[in-house]
Amino acid sequence: MKSDFRFSNLLGTVYRQGNIIYNEEGTLLLSPVGNRVSVFDLVNNKSFTLDYEHRKNIACIALNKQGTLLLSVDVDGRAILVNFKARTVLHHFNFKERVHDLQFSPSGTHFALAAGRFVQVWKTPDVAEDRQFAPFVRHRVYAGHYSDITSISWSGDSRYILSTSRDLTSRIFSLHSEDRDVKMTLAGHRDHVMKAFFDKDQELIYTISKDGALFRWEYTERPGEEEMAEDQKHMSWRIISKHFFFSDHNVKCATFHAPSNLLIVGFSNGEFRLYDLPSFTMLQQLSMGFNAVNTVAINSTGEWVAFGSKKLGQLLVYEWQSESYILKQQGHFDAMNCLAYSPDGSRIVTASDDGKIKIWDVVSGFCLATFEEHTSAVTQVVFAKRGQVMFSSSLDGTVRAWDLIRYRNFRVFTSTTRMQFSCLAVDPSGEIVCAGSLDEFSIQVWSVQTAQLLDQLAGHEGPVSCLSFGSEGSPLLASASWDKTIRIWDIFSRTQTSEPFDVLHECLSLAMRPDSKEVAASTLDGQITFWDVQQGKQVRQIDGKNHIIAGRYVEDRFVAANSARGKYFSTIAYSFDGLSMVAAGNNNSICLYDLPNEVLLKRFTVSQNMQLNGTLQFLNSKNMTDGGPLELIDDDGELSDLEERRRTDFSLPGSNRGDPSARASRPEIRVTSVQFSPTANAFACASTEGLLIYSVDDSLVFDPFDLDVDVTPEATLAVLKDGEYMTALVMAFRLNETYLIHKVYEAIKVSDIPLVVRDLPLVYVEKLISFIGSILMESQHIEFNLIWIATILRVHGKYITKNRHQFASSMRLVQRFLNRVAKDVVKAGIRSEQFYSYLSSDKKKPAMQIDGHEDGGVPERTSDLESDQESDQDEMHDSEDDGWFGPGEQKELSLRFDGSDDEDI
Repeated sequence: MKSDFRFSNLLGTVYRQGNIIYNEEGTLLLSPVGNRVSVFDLVNNKSFTLDYEHRKNIACIALNKQGTLLLSVDVDGRAILVNFKARTVLHHFNFKERVHDLQFSPSGTHFALAAGRFVQVWKTPDVAEDRQFAPFVRHRVYAGHYSDITSISWSGDSRYILSTSRDLTSRIFSLHSEDRDVKMTLAGHRDHVMKAFFDKDQELIYTISKDGALFRWEYTERPGEEEMAEDQKHMSWRIISKHFFFSDHNVKCATFHAPSNLLIVGFSNGEFRLYDLPSFTMLQQLSMGFNAVNTVAINSTGEWVAFGSKKLGQLLVYEWQSESYILKQQGHFDAMNCLAYSPDGSRIVTASDDGKIKIWDVVSGFCLATFEEHTSAVTQVVFAKRGQVMFSSSLDGTVRAWDLIRYRNFRVFTSTTRMQFSCLAVDPSGEIVCAGSLDEFSIQVWSVQTAQLLDQLAGHEGPVSCLSFGSEGSPLLASASWDKTIRIWDIFSRTQTSEPFDVLHECLSLAMRPDSKEVAASTLDGQITFWDVQQGKQVRQIDGKNHIIAGRYVEDRFVAANSARGKYFSTIAYSFDGLSMVAAGNNNSICLYDLPNEVLLKRFTVSQNMQLNGTLQFLNSKNMTDGGPLELIDDDGELSDLEERRRTDFSLPGSNRGDPSARASRPEIRVTSVQFSPTANAFACASTEGLLIYSVDDSLVFDPFDLDVDVTPEATLAVLKDGEYMTALVMAFRLNETYLIHKVYEAIKVSDIPLVVRDLPLVYVEKLISFIGSILMESQHIEFNLIWIATILRVHGKYITKNRHQFASSMRLVQRFLNRVAKDVVKAGIRSEQFYSYLSSDKKKPAMQIDGHEDGGVPERTSDLESDQESDQDEMHDSEDDGWFGPGEQKELSLRFDGSDDEDI
């Protein structure tokens, strides 16, 4: 198994704070998620997260018009310049002051930022200019405001800058010295000026204040000077009209699309409105919830409007002309507790303390559905073997079974007495479900078919912390508890006796090897202990306490080395070959171990966000005061804004949970669950920052197989040119270069595929299937790939069946592709049949009226099809509206072929 894992994507979090922006084409939406930036491709239905991190949460981001440079600034004023096309970091810079807004000029030559009371203009780095030592060169600093600046906007010709401030004014600055005469202050508002915009012709200026007032300014002469000579007139910007939104709530954000004169305003109650200027005609008025709309953006065409809400982490893309949603996403409100991969690796299910369960698509990164039936925290989720059914346990005393084809809850399992369930396990056949309790220290066993309680396994003397079933050939149940024991149960035998395996400390997590011959448990002292299940003896032990990065909390009075907090693994998982293990816990590290050698292969850092407790190993003593750490001192009561003063913490001291009052909390860095993907090329971890995906980057790995001195890329291409396809394919596999294998693979003629597959050595069969599976989702040669797959299964089917564990991950990739093709074919057939039925019904209606036959017209198949569709729609009515809806399209019914791949069509 390869160990070169690296961060690839961040799911579960779509928006945290700051502003969201579009690229120039209007197809990519950039959203800050904590100290990272996520990019949503609204056309290709994909999302990805840039792999660089800030030291703290991002405050604002900006992308130049050419789409090549991305500049992001955190709450401390530290900026990172990124090559957006190559996704590489170019430069780090510290502005040494909090930046409230950041904008590139339309020409792309400069960028302006609001730093305190000043507007700073910097030159954009450009390779076309003379080489300079400093990447950032400051052009000019503009002063004039008496309070913090709230926003900045450029004119269309990049000559003027509009700034708004908390001092109730807006000012005009010029980029070049020859235009300095236009410098002017626009005063008249009674509250903070939130935004100011130029119109398309730069003849009008619109300013919006927090209290809901919109002023329209025009560059004109004073009243009574109309008949004076041009050189005697006093020209200046003057208010020519005032408009008011008449809302009981304050304005939180606004944006203006100059080509179409469209104004979008978001309010603190979740409402947003669209206005046509300069007539101030309200076009639409909608709401995205009860929480404030913190940011709004519109693309260059003026069709798609994006909104972000910080309270619940909502991200919404709305097409106002068709009144439809393009994107509607929301992350978990509370911390994630657990995760589970679907058997084919195409989906990930996460559960949280908020009682919600979300299904995420691995390829697109979007949420497909949300279940809200649980009334308390969900502790664990588990898939059945085929992936069509999922089980979840909760502290509300229920275990629920979910149908992932119709997205509904079809079974509820409860015990005879009210108890809280902490863990869950499903046997390989999917007939039995077991749950461990926190209260009575027992294990409940139910039948999935009848939902009846079959048995209660007693023996543990403490809360059951984890359950795990073995493989289908040996359905043993392993349980771990806080009573310092591990028990192996054979629940299908006549007697329910179990021999305990004693450990020295409380068991926190448990994992059984896929072949059911070994079980591993992590304990509170940082040890991972392994037992042979059949012989009942300990085979190895890993001391992971020294491998963990234990950081300090801001209130700690001792060094990290003397702290026992977090120096253990609360979640562990085997790889699918049983040779590796990934472990994590309430700390800032994820450890990957090689089990045969008992060595640490690699350690991953979960986050570098200094706003989380536990990420720093050393604290700065200057931040410690007599009243405690500076980060924990609440100074919101001294703010001038009444709305911000209301956020002051008036809660009772000592209360940590269940307090409905507003409180300033500092989250801790931790990992609650880890699991390997069934495709064996990635693993996921549920953390404070979201759902982190780490995958193998095959493009950076050179892993030759059976390499010889005569095997070179030049020799392989020469053999391919001579028509020796089988030899060329074997040489490409021996070099293990993806581009070379791909070239040889597609150069083989269709008529020669059976000959190549028949003569291919068995050692290369698994590599061929793995390669085909890796390119299927991106390849356009569907028939060509299907011929390869059918030929391989026909020729080497017995060998694949005999070594099914070796081919498990690669066959899952093939299965995902086949399900997707079948779903597309079925959908195309249904559409063709519906279209034919429509055409035939139109042609036969006149004849039916003339002849007077009652049974003429539409064939019976049409009514059957329509009734089937209506029943399917009734079954799908409770599915979540989360997910990507497509540009200009409404949400469609997704046809489920066999449930193993539920991607949106």
